[in-house]
Amino acid sequence: MKKIILLLLAVVVYNNTFSQNLINGELKNLLNQSLIYFPKVKEVQQSVQLAEDKLALTELNKYPDVTIDASYAYVQPKIEVAFGEKTFQFSPEHNVSGALNGSYTLFDFGRLQSSIEKAKLELQTSKHVAEQLKHSLFFQISQLYYQIIYAKKAIEIQNQVIQLLAENKSVVEVQLKNGNAIQLDLLTIQSKIDNEINRKIDVETNLQKLLNLLKYATGVGTIQEGQLAITLKNYTLDEAMQMAILHNPSLAIAKDKVSVAKAEVAITKLNELPYVGLKASVGSRNGYLPNIQDPRFNYNAGIGFSVPLFNGGKTKQQVKIHERSVALNETNVVSQLHDFEKDIQAAIIDINSNNSRIKNAASQIEQAALAQKLSVSKLKNGTTTPIEITSTNSDYQRALLNQLQYQYQLCNAQLELIKLMGVELFD
Repeated sequence: MKKIILLLLAVVVYNNTFSQNLINGELKNLLNQSLIYFPKVKEVQQSVQLAEDKLALTELNKYPDVTIDASYAYVQPKIEVAFGEKTFQFSPEHNVSGALNGSYTLFDFGRLQSSIEKAKLELQTSKHVAEQLKHSLFFQISQLYYQIIYAKKAIEIQNQVIQLLAENKSVVEVQLKNGNAIQLDLLTIQSKIDNEINRKIDVETNLQKLLNLLKYATGVGTIQEGQLAITLKNYTLDEAMQMAILHNPSLAIAKDKVSVAKAEVAITKLNELPYVGLKASVGSRNGYLPNIQDPRFNYNAGIGFSVPLFNGGKTKQQVKIHERSVALNETNVVSQLHDFEKDIQAAIIDINSNNSRIKNAASQIEQAALAQKLSVSKLKNGTTTPIEITSTNSDYQRALLNQLQYQYQLCNAQLELIKLMGVELFD
């Protein structure tokens, strides 16, 4: 825990100097296409625009408020008093007025500036949310892309195995005609071919579903390139954690929440300070003695001073609530860092283990290919059985699929590490 806190508080600027082109051009184009095609991206872009508009609205509070007011009122009964034979009217029946009014906060003791700073923090959070969506979308599409490549390569392996079995079947058919094999041998190989064809159909069905998902996210339904490879340098745990602290949008959002909560504490505390404001008005109205019916020019100007004295402790309670929110969000940041350390370590372990497995699989493929060729030669010479040939074919197929599986798992582990670190997949 101490190590995590030090990583969060210590700050050494870590420059990302390596090339950001971690993926091939086809995947890069798909990711760019998703930003245009996927509707959720537009939604978060609009939320950023909304936050920018809210910031602009808050900043406009620095200007005075000016209004034009006009009114008419018919009043009955008349307000009048009799003095002997004469009657004096103090208010007209037809009351008219018009005025240009203005008000301006002269001193707010930092309220406006604090509100602007909070709005800027909320805008920053919106941008980080948009970045998080982009990061998550890129990660999911990349996973889908490598799943598609895995399926296509698996189909290639199935075709290769089916071709080998078909060649073996041809040899057995010749032997059957020559009396060197029995019908069961031919049926055994045909059964194996049918089984491999069914496996191929399953993979092809899954591939079509994956391509459909790709089209849903990007509008593109085909993949041309086919390499299970990501150009990612080897990271230590400390290096990866520094990258995550600097670049991961989820961590940035968590830290933004801490900043916003602190801003709310500061704004709430300012509610205990006074307001000083200016007011002015200029216009015309009737009702002035002695000629109450005639409109007359009038104006007024003044300064107002308001001091909060007592509100039942509401302000203190609000401050307490916001301070608890700050503590909760700070704990959430530390908790996320703790989880990130665990997940990053797991991703690094997966990367290292799959790299080792891929190296080991190469020798297994070489051995299985040699055994398969030997069994084919023996079959042609009539010194082996279909069971042995199908067994060596299965071993060869299993070795190829194992290597493919390890390559796919390596890509997934690398993608997971990239996601956790918040690294861009391309410039």
